[in-house]
Amino acid sequence: MIDYQLKLDELHTLVKEISEKFQNGVIILKGDLASGKTTFVKALALHLGVDDDVTSPTFSLQQCYGNRIFHYDIYNHGIEHFISLGMLEELDRDGLHLVEWGDDRLVDILESAGIKTLTITIGKLDNNSRNYKVDYAHA
Repeated sequence: MIDYQLKLDELHTLVKEISEKFQNGVIILKGDLASGKTTFVKALALHLGVDDDVTSPTFSLQQCYGNRIFHYDIYNHGIEHFISLGMLEELDRDGLHLVEWGDDRLVDILESAGIKTLTITIGKLDNNSRNYKVDYAHA
């Protein structure tokens, strides 16, 4: 696991590094409410040249940006609902899949299915700084 302490205007450096090492698979985004999970997705989409309006898919469950970035939020309904809708099959599609509120159980399921997974845990340090713990263990 690698720790990064960054100001929000430095997030592009982490996004660049991750996009160079991880081009296909699932990125699990963990963190408290308002820690910056959607902000990370916005920065990644922008870095990859996608200028779509990136919003949290809290109520829609899934948003697609361009043809290779897929954004999910399982906070409201949980992993069981996500699985019951057949969304695990979506995570096997070519592209980057960013899942807000994923957990270790989801990582285990994806690993058993042979799907590469990267986990980022975001902690809010102050209004302008975050701690990003990046775990490439299943990538």
